[in-house]
Amino acid sequence: MYKIYINENVLQLKDATDIVSQKKTKGVLLAPYNGNTKMLLSYIDMMEKTDRFEEITIYHTNLKKLWKDFKSLLKIVKAGGGIVKNEKRELLFIYRRGSWDLPKGKMDPGEKKKQTAMREVEEETGVTQLKLSSKIITTHHLYRLKNKERALKKTYWYAMTAPNQPLTPQSKEGIKKAEWKNPKKFLNKDIEIYNSILDVIDSYMAITSPNVLQSVD
Repeated sequence: MYKIYINENVLQLKDATDIVSQKKTKGVLLAPYNGNTKMLLSYIDMMEKTDRFEEITIYHTNLKKLWKDFKSLLKIVKAGGGIVKNEKRELLFIYRRGSWDLPKGKMDPGEKKKQTAMREVEEETGVTQLKLSSKIITTHHLYRLKNKERALKKTYWYAMTAPNQPLTPQSKEGIKKAEWKNPKKFLNKDIEIYNSILDVIDSYMAITSPNVLQSVD
């Protein structure tokens, strides 16, 4: 299964066998893939322009072919990012373009995925003494480049640690704030944060100690 964010809505690509037990839900569209990529483009276009469906699931008997056909329509952009935890069990967040986010950025030519993630976290927040621990998740986000071409950003996320320290947001990248936050208190507030970022955080919580969400005295 592949999950792609288009704006704040979700496009899922699934194997047909996974659809048998999936119940119809309001706001969710199920559609079989007929092998014509124009069909994929029509659903992408719909999700870019409207919020008619919160989620669209396209399925096919050959998921590998469906994924290949989908990617053929887009420019692939690879990126890396991280969730950084300090000794107070706080996580490092950034604030950019009106929403809270996690540090991430595009892969430079010749870079490894882990190198990109470490570099981007350091550049966007000014954090030092980073240590990378484990892979968290890979996310997919569809967006438009400056020339209006559609791109699929494939971001590799890693869990990291660093000592508590002052941070310096990278202003030239539009980052207004870089702050340590107690996740339990912070995420319970009414804040603007991308659904894809919440997916990353949920995956992080699933593979790390549950104590990370405990309140800090």
